[in-house]
Formats: sequence, C-alpha cells, structure tokens
Amino acid sequence: MLRLLTDEHISPAVARHAAKQCRGIHITAIQSWEGGHFLNASDALLLEEAHKQKLTLATFDLRTIPALLRAWAVEGIDHSGVVLIDERTISQNDIGGLVTALCALWKEQRHLNWANRVVYLRAPD
Repeated sequence: MLRLLTDEHISPAVARHAAKQCRGIHITAIQSWEGGHFLNASDALLLEEAHKQKLTLATFDLRTIPALLRAWAVEGIDHSGVVLIDERTISQNDIGGLVTALCALWKEQRHLNWANRVVYLRAPD
C-alpha cells in the first residue's frame, strides 16, 4: 500500500491539499511527521525511519538520494520506495501540479508493493 512522506523540499501545503483532494490518500509532510524530528536528518536516517513505518519518500533530491539507493541496492538494504520528482517536470512551487500528480500516482499504484521501488513522478495531464 502506498503511503507517502514528502521531504523538506516539498511544501507542507502539498500534503494538506492532497488529503483534501484525494479521498483515502495517506500523505504526510516531514515538517509534521514525528514532530519534525527528521527535518534536516541525513538521507539514510530518513529512509531508514520511513522504511520502519512503511512510508514511501517523495523528494526533489536527485543529487544524493539516487546514489544512496544504488549503494543500498548493492548492500542489500531495503527501503519502502521513493518517488523522485524532477524540477524540469514539475516545479517545486507548483503546489497544484504536485497535488494532482501525487494523487494520480496514488490512485494508479496505491495497491502495489512499494518495497524497493523507485519511480519518477509524471507531470499531470
């Protein structure tokens, strides 16, 4: 089941609006998750805790997250999935576009097993 955690590069408004717009979606902003304890945490620590809670991370961090995921794959370390978002596809400040795209992803793939899955978020149609 797809349960999303948006990282600090994504406005908390995305989670709020997605929850209103997309009935049944489970989406949490890192700013409010665990009392904000994981804001500015290392990628590894964030992904480890998200995995413990079966949360799939949504992130614009294309610089460090993919490299960490490749290293984890080699080491056999599991995660609960990552949704990578490219600024060239959906702008970081496009709240509506992010909400629409994340809702579409959730509707299409919410029942899939997200263990170790990595996908790029598509722009809304």
